[in-house]
Amino acid sequence: MSIDRLESQIQVHKRSGSAGERVPVLIFDDPGEIALQAARRIRTLIQEKDAANEYAVLGLPTGSTPIGVYHELARMHREEGLDFTNVISFNLDEYYPIQPDSLQSYRRFMMENLFDHINVRPENIRIPRGDITPEEVEHHCAEYEREIAKAGGIDLLLLGVGRSGHVGFNEPGSEIGDRTRLIVLDEITRKDAASDFFEERYVPREAITMGVGTILEAKEIILIATGEHKAPIIRRAVEEAPTTDVSATYLQLHPDATFYLDRAAAGQLTREQTPWLVRQVHWDDHLAKRAVIWLSKKVGKSIQWLEVSDFHQNHLHSLVHAYYGGVDELCRSTFEDLRRRIWYRKDLPSSQKIIVFSPHPDDDVISMGGTLLKLAQNGNDTKVAYMTNGSVAVFDGDVSRHLRFVEMTAPMFVGDEQAGTISDKVDGIEQFFKDKEPASVDLKEVQDLKAYIRYTEAVAGIEVIGLDASCARFLDMPFYKTGRVKKDPIDDEDIQIVLDLLSEIQPTHIFVAGDLSDPHGTHRMCYSAIEQALAQYNAHEFGGPGDEESEDDGAGHQPPMVWLYRGAWQEWE
Repeated sequence: MSIDRLESQIQVHKRSGSAGERVPVLIFDDPGEIALQAARRIRTLIQEKDAANEYAVLGLPTGSTPIGVYHELARMHREEGLDFTNVISFNLDEYYPIQPDSLQSYRRFMMENLFDHINVRPENIRIPRGDITPEEVEHHCAEYEREIAKAGGIDLLLLGVGRSGHVGFNEPGSEIGDRTRLIVLDEITRKDAASDFFEERYVPREAITMGVGTILEAKEIILIATGEHKAPIIRRAVEEAPTTDVSATYLQLHPDATFYLDRAAAGQLTREQTPWLVRQVHWDDHLAKRAVIWLSKKVGKSIQWLEVSDFHQNHLHSLVHAYYGGVDELCRSTFEDLRRRIWYRKDLPSSQKIIVFSPHPDDDVISMGGTLLKLAQNGNDTKVAYMTNGSVAVFDGDVSRHLRFVEMTAPMFVGDEQAGTISDKVDGIEQFFKDKEPASVDLKEVQDLKAYIRYTEAVAGIEVIGLDASCARFLDMPFYKTGRVKKDPIDDEDIQIVLDLLSEIQPTHIFVAGDLSDPHGTHRMCYSAIEQALAQYNAHEFGGPGDEESEDDGAGHQPPMVWLYRGAWQEWE
């Protein structure tokens, strides 16, 4: 879609809206397009203000959602010369207490993801401080409000939304008139942040945040949400009346607020789930079958017992008229389509070479454990490739427990002198845990120990379904090994590791995690590495593109068939 066309669509939508939606919503097929469009809007504002010799005042969030926007803004500065010297920024919030150089500090996040990559003036960066004393907090919050007012107010405020519906850290119970203040974090918010801090107990219990009233005073607001896990709260924020239970609903009261959503985040909106209830639709087979399944659930009848009156009484008149074969035929074809989607063991590959790619050492059994069992029973040569080591999910206490086991059993396998050396090593790691700052990066040897714990868990999982340890391949891809939740970008080394495995195994089928809505992006990054490696593999082996449509090699060999599985973060429709 062209820039002009998309901007025109935005203006039309802001004027018209959609039935049942209380705030303008734009839905994008690709999360990357959301980041691009939001960055373009910010660029336009900066350029307009620069032409008028004025400052562009931005309100900025943190978290995984806006990272794509920040990367695009940095690219615009680097490649297009976008100038940020006339920008003043105010961040929404910060944990309290926290040091500014802490791994999880929002100041550090903003420096690493945006400010270090553009030419914004340091004195124009405003971020709530998490390193002040409790006695200073109230004055600091009041001063933050004065600084916003002194800058002329926020021109454009970018927002994310938490699963509890919070914008900024305005948790359930926040009032419309609230200003910048210290708040207590909701339990859901702290659980969602636990992976950033490695354990929930390290997550601060408080934060400083702009208030709802402060947010609503911004001249323009863009809220971005991606992923299936945001769909329930997005539905409430868009379609339900403003309430203190969901602070995002207050955005309905703003004259220029727009929600930018991907398909997954918008999935529970009425226009996505049941579009026939809010507008005239063009009935294709897929949409018609969705409507039949919805109707079956709504009226509590099996599909084959639905009657014409059921359709007419539930806003499906147009569907009845669109299918000249009659609703009986439509219901029959829908039932048969559902039945054909159930694959029994005999329908799955047998005696084939298979690779199951698992982003973490558990996605395989969580998302396709039953299928994996059937593949093993069918006599396939199945390898499970664990792409990352998953070490950041292991608690320090789990390492200590395993180390105690090692220390206690060491004399059974080595001499007393070597056992003493092992004991000294264990003591050193335990001392590291005692001295370790909360949520800091582990020693490499501790990261390795945590990886081994995940590896043994993975092997135990596949052994239950009939595979042995030799079927597990631990790729330990470099992009993941930062010791932090934030990962490095996928590069050639990561792709080569996947390519080497494909070349070695030469699979006839590969299974790939297709739930790309995990909040930290590891599944999406693994998918990208596989996609690029597969394209190279197919081009080299078969002279074709990276999918199962490539030609065979003349000897009856064809590119591997690609299956996508979901379950950990996103389900199939």
